[in-house]
This record gives sequence, C-alpha cells and structure tokens, in this order.
Amino acid sequence: MTDRLCISTNGTNKAHLSAADLNSCCATCGMGCNGGYPSAAWSYWVHSGLVDGGNYKGGGCAPYQLPNCDHHTTGKYGPCPAVGPTPPCTKKCEDGNDWTKAKHFGSSSYSVPGRVADIQNELMKNGPAEAAFTVYQDFLAYKSGVYSHQTGSALGGHAVKIFGWGVDGGVNYWWIANSWNEDWGADGYFKIRRGGNECGIEGQIVAGLAKN
Repeated sequence: MTDRLCISTNGTNKAHLSAADLNSCCATCGMGCNGGYPSAAWSYWVHSGLVDGGNYKGGGCAPYQLPNCDHHTTGKYGPCPAVGPTPPCTKKCEDGNDWTKAKHFGSSSYSVPGRVADIQNELMKNGPAEAAFTVYQDFLAYKSGVYSHQTGSALGGHAVKIFGWGVDGGVNYWWIANSWNEDWGADGYFKIRRGGNECGIEGQIVAGLAKN
C-alpha cells in the first residue's frame, strides 16, 4: 500500500503507511499478530484508511510496536518470542498529530487473476501487490536460488510482497520481499517458481489503488 501510494503520486506522497494501524485496529482483518485475511486488509485501507507510521521506533503517527527479531534463522536481532497479545489500538498519534487527519485512503481493492500475464501487467501498471501462499517446512531454510516445494509438511499460510519476476538458471521465478528481516533468505527476499501456481501463490494475489 505504501509503495502504491508513492507510485500513484509520482513520488510526491512518501508516507510510510502504518502496519500497526492495520494489525491492531482492523477488527475485520483477522486475528492481529496471529494472522489475517489479505483481502480484508486492502478493504480496510479503502474504508477506514491508514495513518502514517514507520518501522519499530521509526517515527510517524503509529510506528510498529514490536522490535525486530530473527525469523527461522540466526541473525543479529535474537530469536523471535512466542506470539503474544496483539498491541492495543489506541487511535492516538505518537508524534502529536491528529489520528483522523493522518489517515491515507485507498480508492479500491481487488483480487488479481491467477494468470501469469495478468499478474505481470498488474505489477507493471500499478506496482507491488500482496501474495499469499502455503509455507512448507523446506521454505524456512531458503537461502538462494528459485524455491519450489520439495520436502516437509505444510505449516500454514503466509502473505508477502510480490514485485517482480525473472529467470534464474533457466527457471522462471517471481521476485518477492518477505517480512522476516534481512538475515533470512536472500537479504530478506526470495525467488519462487513462476508459472505453475507454486504453493498456491499465483491464485491468491490481492491489491488496490490509492486515493490521491
């Protein structure tokens, strides 16, 4: 959403939209830190808007409340704790601004058809989108190359930012940003096989447009 707001305004609106607002204040989006529904999150942006707010201690109205931690790897932050209570929704800006006036809205939200060409056209025209897929045990150990599920059982669903594509060693892939910090995977990114709905990723893409 932050990317699309910036792109649609040709870089004039560089607000970092608040993940804390979305995670804590959207009652219809799911279960806070225990997961949720991507399509409902994009609808919340349209109907309720999102205030600005950076990462942990990153400034703005509602920066993220939880510190970085190491997801499924050993890095510089230390192990992630067990999922705890979702931080409360205070609807009060930490920077002293008015909560209502700090809101930025989307104009629409929608699902993207699962055909490769449609996904590519969407990314080229409007910017990164959100993709959901099934995480298997072997994905946790990803380091490089193009991922495709080989071994291990399903662990659950996960949502990520899909923003590009390419070919690596003759294998078509989607280029994706994960949310597990830069010590996981390829500096926080990963490639997943493109064209065969790997782990369901091409069939679960949602997006929206900013209200300028």
